[in-house]
Amino acid sequence: MDDFTKKRIIKIMDEYVQHAIPEHVKNQIRCSYKIRGNHVTLIEERQAFQSDQWVQMPIAQFRLDKKEWKIYWRDSKEKWHFIEEIKPREDFETQLKIVDEDPNGVFWG
Repeated sequence: MDDFTKKRIIKIMDEYVQHAIPEHVKNQIRCSYKIRGNHVTLIEERQAFQSDQWVQMPIAQFRLDKKEWKIYWRDSKEKWHFIEEIKPREDFETQLKIVDEDPNGVFWG
């Protein structure tokens, strides 16, 4: 991922995670992301039971492959799987919107 694309993705994701969780539950749930190479991982964080620690649960991963963003889901064994039903697209924001709306209940369950 080139620097321009990375800066653009950071701006999009910073805005997204700021508004992803309703205000009234932000003390219990947070949303964050990590960028590593050509991968952007969307993460849900919840406060651990009877603890001040937060537990991270990756929700979806966006992978830039030949100028198109592919979306992956993670199974219980922490293995990522490409979602063939979601067409790879050049527009990252469209892919993020698909994950956010989650029409098939794959990500937010």
